[in-house]
Amino acid sequence: MMTETTLRRGETLFNEGDPGDRLYVLVEGKVKLGHTAPDGRENLIAVLGPSEMLGELTLFDPGPRSTTASAVAPTRLLTLEHSDLMGLLDSRPELAKHMLKALAQRLRRTNTALADLVFSDVPGRVAKALMDLADRFGRPTDEGVHVPHDLTQEELAQLVGASRETVNKSLADFVSRGWIRLEGRAVVLLDVDRVRRRAR
Repeated sequence: MMTETTLRRGETLFNEGDPGDRLYVLVEGKVKLGHTAPDGRENLIAVLGPSEMLGELTLFDPGPRSTTASAVAPTRLLTLEHSDLMGLLDSRPELAKHMLKALAQRLRRTNTALADLVFSDVPGRVAKALMDLADRFGRPTDEGVHVPHDLTQEELAQLVGASRETVNKSLADFVSRGWIRLEGRAVVLLDVDRVRRRAR
């Protein structure tokens, strides 16, 4: 039932306000979900990777898309029309449980990010974002954990909910302490324990 969609880095999958009529499952690559305020400021809500789904909210609550989805790396997705999915859920209700679990995990992550905005300082939020990206996209190396997050510094700042200057200052501090090394759109966590402690 599914069709394949490919995106280049920077290409948009759907825009905020578009009608939501299909579900996407990431096969490879990364997609950022963002929201633009009326004054033009952007907020990055999530970065999704392989095996994660997007577009599922409109299945349970039909209406326009609440975010804009764009590829931050070359990306391949599988697409399923909502009408096909609804028929599938009727015949295999256990699938709905898996989807609800994924929705609950996304909601939990959003709640944590909201609490961090209120209670954590910027360096703490940067450390937490790095740990989250490492848990999902990192791979162990001899030096530590290599995390190819594919985000620009501006996108990383949007994910943390702070200015690029403030986030850069935090990253520079982590570098000077020997906790991390920056490598373009990737980071190497040299001292995972210190970064994890700073994230608390």
